[in-house]
Amino acid sequence: MTRRTGSANAATKHSSNTGLIIGASLIVLALMIAVIAAKPGSGPAASAVSTPAVSAPAVAATRPAAALTARDAHFDFGQISMKAGKVSHSYWFRNESADPVLLQRVYTSCMCTTATLVKGARTIGSYGMPGHGPMPDVNEKLAPGEAAYVDAVFDPAAHGPAGLGPTERVVTIEHGAGKPLEFHFTANVRP
Repeated sequence: MTRRTGSANAATKHSSNTGLIIGASLIVLALMIAVIAAKPGSGPAASAVSTPAVSAPAVAATRPAAALTARDAHFDFGQISMKAGKVSHSYWFRNESADPVLLQRVYTSCMCTTATLVKGARTIGSYGMPGHGPMPDVNEKLAPGEAAYVDAVFDPAAHGPAGLGPTERVVTIEHGAGKPLEFHFTANVRP
């Protein structure tokens, strides 16, 4: 009789383990279904509520690639003399979007260059390289279709004899409508 009891205990233990494994598997499966059903955008109800695919591309198609566009973003001063003094160039740009654009910051890539924003008859600030004096925010709105310019002034003598030779500098305008607008100039500085 002892054998049968041992055998019965082993069968009960095996049956009990199988029941636990099946029960745990069902719980895991139920949790997986609940997680999948809870994800946004899944299941049949989500497809009935989602917006049509046409609306997003239609909005993007009406918007230009860049809100601010430049008439010329690169300028070459050519060969300039350190003794002759400062040179300048005006970079015109325009708001091509249908919304006002907030001009936030203007700065230059080197202390030898300054930039002044001119909008209409107003001259707004004199901006230089970050870390070399105060960097006030511009906070000026440019209306749709409105144009302005940045007057970049380069001092070829700022670096002394170490500044002779080919030079490239950048004036950057950060704005609230995307990638910053950059204006580049080159010069070949002679004594």
